[in-house]
Amino acid sequence: MEATPYTSYFTKLNWEAKTDILLRSRKEVLTALSGKKIGIVHEWLSTKAGSEKVTEHLIDLLQNVEVYSTVDFLSKRDRKAIMGDRFPKTTFIQHLPFSRQHFRYYLPIFPFAVRSHNLSAHDLILSSSHAFAHGIKKRKDQLHISYSHTPMRYIWDMQELYLESNNINKGIFAFGSKILTSLLRKWDARVSKNVDYYISNSKFTRQRIRDFYGRDAHVIYPPVEIEKFQIEKTKEDYYVSASRFVCYKKVELVVEAFNKMPDKKLILIGDGNRKSLIEKMAGPNIQVLSHLAFEDFHRYMRKAKAFVFAGKEDFGITLVEAQACGTPVIAFGEGGAAEIIRNGETGILFKEQTTDSLIGAINEFEFNFEQQYSANLIRENSERFSLDRFNQEVLDFIKTCVSEKKSSQSKS
Repeated sequence: MEATPYTSYFTKLNWEAKTDILLRSRKEVLTALSGKKIGIVHEWLSTKAGSEKVTEHLIDLLQNVEVYSTVDFLSKRDRKAIMGDRFPKTTFIQHLPFSRQHFRYYLPIFPFAVRSHNLSAHDLILSSSHAFAHGIKKRKDQLHISYSHTPMRYIWDMQELYLESNNINKGIFAFGSKILTSLLRKWDARVSKNVDYYISNSKFTRQRIRDFYGRDAHVIYPPVEIEKFQIEKTKEDYYVSASRFVCYKKVELVVEAFNKMPDKKLILIGDGNRKSLIEKMAGPNIQVLSHLAFEDFHRYMRKAKAFVFAGKEDFGITLVEAQACGTPVIAFGEGGAAEIIRNGETGILFKEQTTDSLIGAINEFEFNFEQQYSANLIRENSERFSLDRFNQEVLDFIKTCVSEKKSSQSKS
Protein backbone atom coordinates (compact mmCIF):
# COMPACT_ATOMS: atom_id res chain seq x y z
CA MET A 1 0.00 0.00 0.00
CA GLU A 2 1.22 3.47 -0.84
CA ALA A 3 1.21 6.38 1.57
CA THR A 4 -2.24 7.57 2.58
CA PRO A 5 -3.52 10.67 0.74
CA TYR A 6 -3.63 12.54 4.06
CA THR A 7 0.12 13.04 3.59
CA SER A 8 -0.61 15.64 0.92
CA TYR A 9 -3.72 17.44 2.11
CA PHE A 10 -4.45 16.70 5.77
CA THR A 11 -2.21 19.48 7.09
CA LYS A 12 -4.02 22.04 4.90
CA LEU A 13 -7.33 21.53 6.71
CA ASN A 14 -8.33 23.93 9.45
CA TRP A 15 -8.11 22.92 13.10
CA GLU A 16 -11.82 22.14 13.51
CA ALA A 17 -11.90 19.94 10.38
CA LYS A 18 -8.77 18.01 11.43
CA THR A 19 -10.12 17.47 14.94
CA ASP A 20 -13.43 16.19 13.59
CA ILE A 21 -11.73 13.76 11.17
CA LEU A 22 -9.41 12.43 13.89
CA LEU A 23 -12.23 11.92 16.36
CA ARG A 24 -14.35 10.07 13.80
CA SER A 25 -11.40 7.92 12.70
CA ARG A 26 -10.47 7.05 16.27
CA LYS A 27 -14.08 6.11 17.03
CA GLU A 28 -14.25 3.88 13.94
CA VAL A 29 -11.00 2.11 14.82
CA LEU A 30 -11.87 1.65 18.48
CA THR A 31 -15.29 0.33 17.46
CA ALA A 32 -13.60 -2.17 15.13
CA LEU A 33 -11.32 -3.17 18.02
CA SER A 34 -14.12 -3.28 20.58
CA GLY A 35 -13.54 -6.12 23.03
CA LYS A 36 -10.07 -6.76 21.62
CA LYS A 37 -6.87 -6.44 23.65
CA ILE A 38 -3.98 -4.37 22.28
CA GLY A 39 -0.32 -4.89 23.13
CA ILE A 40 2.46 -2.45 22.26
CA VAL A 41 6.01 -3.86 22.18
CA HIS A 42 8.92 -1.46 22.45
CA GLU A 43 12.58 -2.38 21.95
CA TRP A 44 14.06 -1.20 25.25
CA LEU A 45 13.26 1.77 27.45
CA SER A 46 16.33 3.62 28.64
CA THR A 47 15.93 7.16 27.33
CA LYS A 48 13.30 9.30 25.61
CA ALA A 49 14.42 9.55 21.99
CA GLY A 50 12.79 9.26 18.56
CA SER A 51 11.48 5.68 18.76
CA GLU A 52 10.16 6.29 22.27
CA LYS A 53 8.19 9.29 21.00
CA VAL A 54 6.51 7.07 18.41
CA THR A 55 5.58 4.60 21.15
CA GLU A 56 4.33 7.46 23.33
CA HIS A 57 1.99 8.68 20.60
CA LEU A 58 0.75 5.17 19.79
CA ILE A 59 -0.15 4.71 23.47
CA ASP A 60 -1.85 8.10 23.58
CA LEU A 61 -3.75 7.38 20.38
CA LEU A 62 -5.07 3.92 21.29
CA GLN A 63 -5.12 4.42 25.09
CA ASN A 64 -6.40 1.02 26.27
CA VAL A 65 -3.13 -0.86 25.76
CA GLU A 66 -0.55 -2.95 27.60
CA VAL A 67 3.12 -2.13 27.05
CA TYR A 68 6.03 -4.57 26.78
CA SER A 69 9.77 -3.87 26.69
CA THR A 70 12.91 -5.97 27.13
CA VAL A 71 14.07 -3.58 29.87
CA ASP A 72 12.76 -0.45 31.57
CA PHE A 73 15.37 1.90 33.02
CA LEU A 74 13.54 5.15 32.37
CA SER A 75 13.48 7.93 34.90
CA LYS A 76 10.11 8.40 36.62
CA ARG A 77 9.64 11.62 34.65
CA ASP A 78 10.28 10.03 31.24
CA ARG A 79 8.16 6.96 32.04
CA LYS A 80 5.27 9.21 33.04
CA ALA A 81 5.65 11.21 29.81
CA ILE A 82 5.70 8.12 27.58
CA MET A 83 3.26 5.78 29.34
CA GLY A 84 1.26 7.79 31.83
CA ASP A 85 0.48 5.57 34.82
CA ARG A 86 1.41 2.35 33.04
CA PHE A 87 4.40 0.17 33.85
CA PRO A 88 5.75 -2.00 31.03
CA LYS A 89 6.11 -5.75 31.32
CA THR A 90 9.81 -6.52 31.02
CA THR A 91 11.96 -9.60 30.39
CA PHE A 92 14.64 -11.48 32.35
CA ILE A 93 17.33 -9.09 31.04
CA GLN A 94 15.91 -6.48 33.42
CA HIS A 95 17.31 -8.48 36.35
CA LEU A 96 20.69 -9.56 34.97
CA PRO A 97 23.92 -8.19 36.53
CA PHE A 98 24.96 -4.69 35.38
CA SER A 99 21.98 -4.48 33.03
CA ARG A 100 21.03 -0.95 34.09
CA GLN A 101 24.27 0.50 32.73
CA HIS A 102 25.21 -2.13 30.15
CA PHE A 103 22.09 -3.96 28.96
CA ARG A 104 23.28 -3.70 25.35
CA TYR A 105 26.13 -6.09 26.23
CA TYR A 106 23.45 -8.78 26.37
CA LEU A 107 22.81 -8.35 22.64
CA PRO A 108 23.35 -12.06 21.79
CA ILE A 109 20.42 -13.11 24.00
CA PHE A 110 17.96 -10.38 23.01
CA PRO A 111 16.19 -12.70 20.51
CA PHE A 112 15.38 -15.06 23.41
CA ALA A 113 14.26 -12.16 25.60
CA VAL A 114 11.91 -10.70 22.97
CA ARG A 115 10.34 -14.06 22.30
CA SER A 116 9.79 -14.59 26.03
CA HIS A 117 7.09 -11.90 26.00
CA ASN A 118 3.70 -13.54 26.52
CA LEU A 119 1.30 -11.74 24.17
CA SER A 120 -1.16 -14.61 23.78
CA ALA A 121 -4.03 -12.59 25.27
CA HIS A 122 -3.78 -9.82 22.68
CA ASP A 123 -5.69 -9.58 19.43
CA LEU A 124 -3.68 -6.67 18.00
CA ILE A 125 0.07 -6.28 18.52
CA LEU A 126 1.96 -3.13 17.54
CA SER A 127 5.75 -3.30 17.74
CA SER A 128 8.04 -0.27 17.65
CA SER A 129 11.21 -1.85 16.32
CA HIS A 130 14.75 -0.82 15.40
CA ALA A 131 16.31 -4.16 16.34
CA PHE A 132 14.47 -7.11 17.91
CA ALA A 133 10.92 -6.03 18.84
CA HIS A 134 9.38 -7.23 15.58
CA GLY A 135 10.52 -10.77 16.45
CA ILE A 136 7.84 -11.44 19.08
CA LYS A 137 5.90 -14.71 19.07
CA LYS A 138 2.35 -14.62 17.72
CA ARG A 139 -0.39 -16.96 16.56
CA LYS A 140 -1.75 -16.83 13.03
CA ASP A 141 -5.05 -15.41 14.22
CA GLN A 142 -3.33 -12.45 15.93
CA LEU A 143 -2.66 -9.25 13.98
CA HIS A 144 0.90 -7.90 14.24
CA ILE A 145 1.74 -4.49 12.76
CA SER A 146 5.39 -3.47 13.11
CA TYR A 147 6.46 0.17 12.93
CA SER A 148 10.04 -0.18 11.72
CA HIS A 149 12.46 2.64 12.51
CA THR A 150 15.10 0.60 10.68
CA PRO A 151 16.27 -2.99 10.29
CA MET A 152 19.27 -3.50 12.59
CA ARG A 153 22.05 -1.34 11.17
CA TYR A 154 24.85 -3.16 13.00
CA ILE A 155 24.09 -6.57 11.48
CA TRP A 156 23.15 -5.47 7.97
CA ASP A 157 24.67 -2.63 5.92
CA MET A 158 26.62 -0.84 8.69
CA GLN A 159 28.32 -3.86 10.25
CA GLU A 160 31.90 -2.81 9.39
CA LEU A 161 31.35 0.76 10.60
CA TYR A 162 30.12 -0.44 14.00
CA LEU A 163 32.95 -2.97 14.38
CA GLU A 164 35.58 -0.36 13.56
CA SER A 165 34.07 2.32 15.83
CA ASN A 166 34.07 -0.13 18.76
CA ASN A 167 37.61 -1.37 18.02
CA ILE A 168 36.50 -4.95 17.40
CA ASN A 169 37.27 -5.12 13.69
CA LYS A 170 40.47 -7.16 14.13
CA GLY A 171 41.52 -10.44 15.68
CA ILE A 172 39.42 -12.82 17.75
CA PHE A 173 36.79 -10.19 18.57
CA ALA A 174 36.17 -9.50 14.88
CA PHE A 175 35.87 -13.24 14.18
CA GLY A 176 33.37 -13.74 17.01
CA SER A 177 31.40 -10.63 16.04
CA LYS A 178 31.02 -11.79 12.46
CA ILE A 179 29.76 -15.21 13.55
CA LEU A 180 27.22 -13.51 15.84
CA THR A 181 26.21 -11.14 13.04
CA SER A 182 25.61 -14.03 10.67
CA LEU A 183 23.39 -15.79 13.22
CA LEU A 184 21.43 -12.60 13.98
CA ARG A 185 20.88 -11.93 10.27
CA LYS A 186 19.33 -15.37 9.83
CA TRP A 187 17.13 -14.86 12.89
CA ASP A 188 16.11 -11.34 11.81
CA ALA A 189 15.16 -12.39 8.28
CA ARG A 190 13.22 -15.40 9.58
CA VAL A 191 11.12 -13.58 12.19
CA SER A 192 10.34 -10.78 9.72
CA LYS A 193 8.05 -13.24 7.91
CA ASN A 194 5.80 -13.46 11.00
CA VAL A 195 4.87 -9.77 10.84
CA ASP A 196 1.51 -9.23 9.13
CA TYR A 197 2.12 -5.62 8.06
CA TYR A 198 5.16 -3.35 8.17
CA ILE A 199 5.08 0.41 8.55
CA SER A 200 8.35 2.17 7.71
CA ASN A 201 9.34 5.61 8.96
CA SER A 202 10.53 6.71 5.49
CA LYS A 203 10.83 5.58 1.88
CA PHE A 204 14.52 4.97 2.60
CA THR A 205 13.65 2.52 5.40
CA ARG A 206 11.01 0.90 3.20
CA GLN A 207 13.74 0.08 0.67
CA ARG A 208 15.95 -1.40 3.41
CA ILE A 209 13.03 -3.60 4.53
CA ARG A 210 12.66 -4.80 0.93
CA ASP A 211 16.39 -5.43 0.61
CA PHE A 212 16.88 -7.34 3.88
CA TYR A 213 13.48 -8.92 4.56
CA GLY A 214 11.93 -9.19 1.11
CA ARG A 215 8.83 -7.48 2.53
CA ASP A 216 6.94 -4.35 1.52
CA ALA A 217 6.08 -1.57 3.96
CA HIS A 218 3.63 1.28 4.19
CA VAL A 219 5.33 4.64 4.76
CA ILE A 220 4.13 6.72 7.72
CA TYR A 221 6.57 9.41 8.74
CA PRO A 222 7.18 9.76 12.51
CA PRO A 223 5.26 12.41 14.45
CA VAL A 224 7.04 15.70 15.07
CA GLU A 225 5.48 18.09 17.57
CA ILE A 226 6.09 21.11 15.38
CA GLU A 227 3.69 23.25 17.41
CA LYS A 228 6.33 23.33 20.18
CA PHE A 229 8.73 25.21 17.90
CA GLN A 230 8.47 28.88 16.99
CA ILE A 231 9.58 30.40 13.73
CA GLU A 232 12.49 32.85 13.86
CA LYS A 233 13.11 35.06 10.85
CA THR A 234 16.09 37.01 12.24
CA LYS A 235 19.02 34.60 12.31
CA GLU A 236 22.30 34.96 14.18
CA ASP A 237 25.76 34.27 12.78
CA TYR A 238 26.28 30.65 13.83
CA TYR A 239 25.44 27.13 12.66
CA VAL A 240 23.95 24.40 14.82
CA SER A 241 24.05 20.60 14.76
CA ALA A 242 22.30 18.22 17.17
CA SER A 243 22.42 14.43 17.40
CA ARG A 244 23.66 11.52 19.45
CA PHE A 245 27.46 11.26 19.31
CA VAL A 246 27.62 7.79 17.77
CA CYS A 247 29.51 6.48 14.76
CA TYR A 248 26.89 6.54 12.01
CA LYS A 249 25.80 10.13 12.75
CA LYS A 250 29.13 11.35 11.29
CA VAL A 251 29.51 14.14 13.85
CA GLU A 252 33.31 14.01 13.41
CA LEU A 253 32.86 14.95 9.75
CA VAL A 254 30.99 18.11 10.75
CA VAL A 255 33.71 18.97 13.28
CA GLU A 256 36.45 18.44 10.70
CA ALA A 257 34.66 20.73 8.24
CA PHE A 258 34.29 23.56 10.75
CA ASN A 259 37.88 23.12 11.92
CA LYS A 260 38.79 24.06 8.33
CA MET A 261 36.48 27.11 8.51
CA PRO A 262 37.67 28.88 11.69
CA ASP A 263 35.72 32.03 10.79
CA LYS A 264 32.40 30.14 11.13
CA LYS A 265 30.91 29.32 14.52
CA LEU A 266 29.26 25.94 15.26
CA ILE A 267 27.09 25.03 18.24
CA LEU A 268 27.19 21.23 18.58
CA ILE A 269 24.48 19.73 20.80
CA GLY A 270 24.44 16.10 21.92
CA ASP A 271 25.89 13.30 23.97
CA GLY A 272 27.06 9.74 23.42
CA ASN A 273 30.01 7.37 23.54
CA ARG A 274 32.10 9.52 21.17
CA LYS A 275 31.70 12.74 23.15
CA SER A 276 35.25 12.86 24.56
CA LEU A 277 36.72 12.26 21.08
CA ILE A 278 34.59 15.03 19.59
CA GLU A 279 35.49 17.47 22.36
CA LYS A 280 39.20 16.81 21.73
CA MET A 281 38.74 17.34 17.98
CA ALA A 282 36.73 20.56 18.25
CA GLY A 283 38.52 23.82 17.44
CA PRO A 284 37.93 27.12 19.29
CA ASN A 285 35.09 28.05 16.90
CA ILE A 286 33.10 24.97 17.98
CA GLN A 287 31.10 24.87 21.22
CA VAL A 288 29.96 21.42 22.46
CA LEU A 289 26.83 21.39 24.65
CA SER A 290 24.94 18.53 26.33
CA HIS A 291 21.81 17.99 28.43
CA LEU A 292 20.11 21.23 27.42
CA ALA A 293 16.66 22.19 28.66
CA PHE A 294 14.15 22.42 25.82
CA GLU A 295 14.06 26.22 26.04
CA ASP A 296 17.81 26.44 25.42
CA PHE A 297 17.73 23.82 22.66
CA HIS A 298 14.83 25.65 21.04
CA ARG A 299 16.65 29.01 21.19
CA TYR A 300 19.78 27.64 19.51
CA MET A 301 17.72 25.90 16.82
CA ARG A 302 15.54 28.85 15.86
CA LYS A 303 18.27 31.52 15.89
CA ALA A 304 20.85 29.50 13.92
CA LYS A 305 21.75 30.53 10.39
CA ALA A 306 21.40 26.85 9.41
CA PHE A 307 21.25 23.33 10.86
CA VAL A 308 24.06 21.01 9.69
CA PHE A 309 23.90 17.22 9.53
CA ALA A 310 26.27 14.75 7.82
CA GLY A 311 24.81 11.32 8.70
CA LYS A 312 22.63 9.03 6.60
CA GLU A 313 19.51 8.83 8.73
CA ASP A 314 16.53 6.53 8.37
CA PHE A 315 14.38 9.63 8.93
CA GLY A 316 15.75 12.55 11.00
CA ILE A 317 13.37 14.19 13.47
CA THR A 318 15.82 16.98 14.42
CA LEU A 319 15.94 18.03 10.76
CA VAL A 320 12.17 18.57 10.84
CA GLU A 321 12.42 20.41 14.18
CA ALA A 322 14.96 22.80 12.63
CA GLN A 323 12.60 23.41 9.71
CA ALA A 324 9.76 24.08 12.17
CA CYS A 325 11.89 26.98 13.46
CA GLY A 326 12.22 28.37 9.93
CA THR A 327 15.87 27.27 9.94
CA PRO A 328 17.41 25.96 6.69
CA VAL A 329 19.10 22.55 6.80
CA ILE A 330 22.39 21.57 5.17
CA ALA A 331 22.45 17.76 5.11
CA PHE A 332 23.91 14.75 3.34
CA GLY A 333 21.52 14.02 0.50
CA GLU A 334 20.76 10.36 1.19
CA GLY A 335 18.38 8.69 3.62
CA GLY A 336 15.52 10.53 5.27
CA ALA A 337 17.06 13.98 4.66
CA ALA A 338 16.27 13.67 0.96
CA GLU A 339 12.58 13.21 1.86
CA ILE A 340 12.50 16.07 4.36
CA ILE A 341 14.55 18.84 2.72
CA ARG A 342 13.48 20.53 -0.50
CA ASN A 343 16.86 21.09 -2.09
CA GLY A 344 17.46 24.74 -2.90
CA GLU A 345 14.22 25.84 -1.21
CA THR A 346 14.36 24.78 2.45
CA GLY A 347 18.04 23.84 2.55
CA ILE A 348 20.90 22.20 0.67
CA LEU A 349 21.61 18.49 0.18
CA PHE A 350 25.30 17.77 -0.39
CA LYS A 351 26.25 14.78 -2.51
CA GLU A 352 29.23 13.13 -0.78
CA GLN A 353 29.92 12.26 2.86
CA THR A 354 33.19 14.22 2.86
CA THR A 355 34.42 17.41 4.49
CA ASP A 356 35.02 19.03 1.09
CA SER A 357 31.45 18.33 -0.03
CA LEU A 358 30.04 19.76 3.20
CA ILE A 359 32.27 22.84 3.03
CA GLY A 360 31.16 23.39 -0.56
CA ALA A 361 27.51 23.21 0.50
CA ILE A 362 28.06 25.72 3.32
CA ASN A 363 29.79 28.14 0.94
CA GLU A 364 26.94 27.76 -1.57
CA PHE A 365 24.42 28.33 1.22
CA GLU A 366 26.11 31.54 2.39
CA PHE A 367 26.26 32.92 -1.15
CA ASN A 368 22.47 32.54 -1.55
CA PHE A 369 21.34 32.93 2.06
CA GLU A 370 19.78 36.40 1.97
CA GLN A 371 17.88 35.92 -1.30
CA GLN A 372 16.91 32.26 -1.38
CA TYR A 373 15.57 31.07 1.96
CA SER A 374 12.15 32.00 3.34
CA ALA A 375 11.53 31.15 7.00
CA ASN A 376 7.79 30.92 6.31
CA LEU A 377 8.29 28.45 3.45
CA ILE A 378 10.67 26.37 5.57
CA ARG A 379 8.16 26.24 8.43
CA GLU A 380 5.40 25.24 6.00
CA ASN A 381 7.55 22.34 4.79
CA SER A 382 7.80 20.99 8.35
CA GLU A 383 4.02 20.79 8.66
CA ARG A 384 4.02 17.71 6.41
CA PHE A 385 5.29 15.77 9.45
CA SER A 386 2.81 16.88 12.11
CA LEU A 387 1.43 14.77 14.95
CA ASP A 388 -2.14 15.12 13.62
CA ARG A 389 -1.03 13.73 10.26
CA PHE A 390 0.71 10.78 11.98
CA ASN A 391 -2.36 9.99 14.08
CA GLN A 392 -4.65 10.06 11.07
CA GLU A 393 -2.44 7.85 8.93
CA VAL A 394 -1.94 5.30 11.73
CA LEU A 395 -5.69 5.11 12.37
CA ASP A 396 -6.42 4.68 8.66
CA PHE A 397 -3.81 1.96 8.32
CA ILE A 398 -4.94 0.02 11.39
CA LYS A 399 -8.52 0.14 10.13
CA THR A 400 -7.43 -1.25 6.75
CA CYS A 401 -5.29 -3.99 8.33
CA VAL A 402 -8.07 -5.09 10.71
CA SER A 403 -10.49 -5.29 7.78
CA GLU A 404 -8.06 -7.28 5.61
CA LYS A 405 -7.20 -9.67 8.44
CA LYS A 406 -10.88 -10.27 9.17
CA SER A 407 -11.58 -10.88 5.47
CA SER A 408 -8.68 -13.36 5.08
CA GLN A 409 -9.76 -15.28 8.22
CA SER A 410 -13.34 -15.57 6.97
CA LYS A 411 -12.11 -17.05 3.68
CA SER A 412 -9.84 -19.65 5.32
